Amino acid sequence: MDFISSLIVGFAQVLCESMNMADRRGHNTDLRQAITDLETAIGDLKAIRDDLSLRIQQDDLEGRSCSNRAREWLSAVQATETKAASILVRFRRREQRTRMRRRCLGCFGCADYKLCNKVSATLKSIGELRERSEDIKTDGGSIQQTCREIPIKSVVGNTTMMEQVLGFLSEEEERGIIGVYGPGGVGKTTLMQSINNELITKGHQYDVLIWVQMSREFGECTIQQAVGAQLGLSWDEKDTGENRALKIYRALRQKRFLLLLDDVWEEIDLEKTGVPRPDRVNKCKMMFTTRSMALCSNMGAEYKLRVEFLEKKYAWELFCSKVGRKDLLESSSIRRLAEIIVSKCGGLPLALITLGGAMAHRETEEEWIHASEVLTRFPAEMKGMNYVFALLKFSYDNLESDLLRSCFLYCALFPEEHSIEIEQLVEYWVGEGFLTSSHGVNTIYKGYFLIGDLKAACLLETGDEKTQVKMHNVVRSFALWMASEQGTYKELILVEPNMGHTEAPKAENWRQALVISLIDNRIQTLPEKPICPKLTTLMLQRNSSLKKISTGFFMHMPILRVLDLSFTSITEIPLSIKYLVELCHLSMSGTKISILPQELGNLRKLKHLDLQRTQFLQTIPRDAICWLSKLEVLNLYYSYAGWELQSFGEDEVEELGFDDLEYLENLTTLGITVLSLETLKTLYEFGALHKHIQHLHIEECNGLLYFNLPSLTNHGRNLRRLSIRSCHDLEYLVTPIDVVENDWLPRLEVLTLHSLHKLSRVWRNPVSEEECLRNIRCINISHCNKLKNVSWVPKLPKLEVIDLFDCRELEELISEHESPSVEDPTLFPSLKTLKTRDLPELKSILPSRFSFQKVETLVITNCPKVKKLPFQETNMPRVYCEEKWWNALEKDEPNKELCYLPRFVPN
Repeated sequence: MDFISSLIVGFAQVLCESMNMADRRGHNTDLRQAITDLETAIGDLKAIRDDLSLRIQQDDLEGRSCSNRAREWLSAVQATETKAASILVRFRRREQRTRMRRRCLGCFGCADYKLCNKVSATLKSIGELRERSEDIKTDGGSIQQTCREIPIKSVVGNTTMMEQVLGFLSEEEERGIIGVYGPGGVGKTTLMQSINNELITKGHQYDVLIWVQMSREFGECTIQQAVGAQLGLSWDEKDTGENRALKIYRALRQKRFLLLLDDVWEEIDLEKTGVPRPDRVNKCKMMFTTRSMALCSNMGAEYKLRVEFLEKKYAWELFCSKVGRKDLLESSSIRRLAEIIVSKCGGLPLALITLGGAMAHRETEEEWIHASEVLTRFPAEMKGMNYVFALLKFSYDNLESDLLRSCFLYCALFPEEHSIEIEQLVEYWVGEGFLTSSHGVNTIYKGYFLIGDLKAACLLETGDEKTQVKMHNVVRSFALWMASEQGTYKELILVEPNMGHTEAPKAENWRQALVISLIDNRIQTLPEKPICPKLTTLMLQRNSSLKKISTGFFMHMPILRVLDLSFTSITEIPLSIKYLVELCHLSMSGTKISILPQELGNLRKLKHLDLQRTQFLQTIPRDAICWLSKLEVLNLYYSYAGWELQSFGEDEVEELGFDDLEYLENLTTLGITVLSLETLKTLYEFGALHKHIQHLHIEECNGLLYFNLPSLTNHGRNLRRLSIRSCHDLEYLVTPIDVVENDWLPRLEVLTLHSLHKLSRVWRNPVSEEECLRNIRCINISHCNKLKNVSWVPKLPKLEVIDLFDCRELEELISEHESPSVEDPTLFPSLKTLKTRDLPELKSILPSRFSFQKVETLVITNCPKVKKLPFQETNMPRVYCEEKWWNALEKDEPNKELCYLPRFVPN
């Protein structure tokens, strides 16, 4: 039985082995074929994948994004490749075991069967992926239209600027970068949004428009994020800035784009962002807005446009639109108050919008009166102004130094809309100690540099003249608010200029004051002995009703540094001035004082003493000046002229002479008045003083046939103002004739010639077109009856004002045979104001072939022989004249149309 059982079992095993061998042969053949098919299929799929990847890369280079279907397919291919690789590894291991014959006969066929199934499933997946690949499009579309129309509020008064910007963005314009600048709230963003909307609604020539809203914190990396997002680019968070820049560059390098950056605060390195620099070759453009003119230059702007404040008409229109109550504003009483509020806004759109909204529901006259008073005296308390000030504070905080911030705040001491002479402002800063000389650096030039910074930051503007600056009304209100908010200034400023005061604030209000400004009021009296232990600055100028200052007024001002009493009507200086031992800057110009007290000599720290135009000043004791060893500026222009030894009163007191001035070792600037030929000859002998003379007034020098500039050391090269009056024998001025000194009077700014009855020509020598008088701004000639013309003036590069009055024989401004060629484009390059009055023989203002280009104001009265105006219709100035003369102008071209223009103002 055991034998039979063993035999049966053995037979069964042989039979099973025979059957397995047969199955193995079949499965082995099928598996190997399947593996071969798999290797072939996966190779084909990889080739398709590689082709697709190349297409995606090309799309990326051309600025097209990858489609979602392509991304999904690539992900599925990656998974299938992983499965196939696993199967092939298992198959190779199986083959290795077969060769070593280390296997179980019973389980081999089962393992092969499973592997075959996996190969079959993978082949099926590969087949499906190959079918799907035929429909896959790698291009996810061109870069998206990145700009969209932006909803904006009503736009008023920016039509001209819109036209300028659109002209820059035209195909004909080759310049690539435009910088738009202006103070906060002036409408830069609104202008940019309007440009964006205009391009989108009316079409443009760009492939790509990109808008990026900037902020103070934006850097190149954040710009990349914004630009990349708008271009539809993607990158990993771990990507470096260089990789992102490369992707942006690839996306944009073959595109014509317009990049709009709003509110830029720092210089942007386009290379680091990946944005190709716009130029005339790629015809791309970049336009950005900023509050800094300097940043426009740093960014390489080839065209700079300042967004100006709104004109009165548009300011009123914008304010009314925000009030929204036409019936209310038609009331005469409320309209008057509304006009006051609008004027306080100074054309700043943000202020107009804010205050217009704040007044929209105010219906009573009393409410409008309150608003106008608060806005005048305490603007920070007006509803909505805190938002306006917060916006301006960004610019203030962005200033580079505390020195700049102090200089900025100082400008708020002057009245609204007041133009401040830059030189005078800088001299105040020197007196305050803001500016100190070091390493030979000229402090005045440093002050001009700081003013340039403040103008570039749009916190100061050019004044009525190029030599002046002024502060916008709202900016000034902000500055006063800013000063009062600072701990060192809080409750320490008393600033009430041009407020119509007839009385000064009470003495108790002076006690804690650090700064007092009562400029341009009608104050008649001051406190008797105010106690001012902290006062450093006292400005009382232009109070013409102030005739007397009490004797003890200056006794309790121990640290006063700046005192301005100019253009008051005081006749004497109180002796208590001797207590101002810290005083550095003293101005008494335009006053009626006749004697300078000896006690002035106690002011040993005084650097600046301005006594110009004190025409009543007869006596200056030597001791009043000689002890002022730190004195740098002494201005006696149109002032004291008693340069010979004299005496006054009962005691013999020596008066100031030229020799005394030579001992002022720190003196740099001198103004001199000469009233006799003998004194002028004496002045010639003090050569050491000549280099300091910047202001020179000569009057009543009878017997003076000519004024000899070579008699002054260095030929008067430092002269800035020259006035010659009532020298009845003077025939002309003599200038250097050698070639080396052909640039005579290079610093002269103002020339005044009055009552010179024999003056037939101004200069004996020809005026060099390139060098002579290159800084002269203003020429005043009156009562010079022998003068025929002023043909030497048309080429002066900085000449802004010509005033000719009562010159009876003057026939023409420029002689016909002395005039330049008609092709010369630089004729009167800077002239703005021309006044011709009481010139009975004047026949023409300019030869007929010329016309003025920049003149803004023409005053012409009692010039009956002038029949034509040298202007074109496009640049007609405002003309002040007699209506009868205006109507009599010849009607031939080009005057025919001009005569009907409403540009004249009857005298």
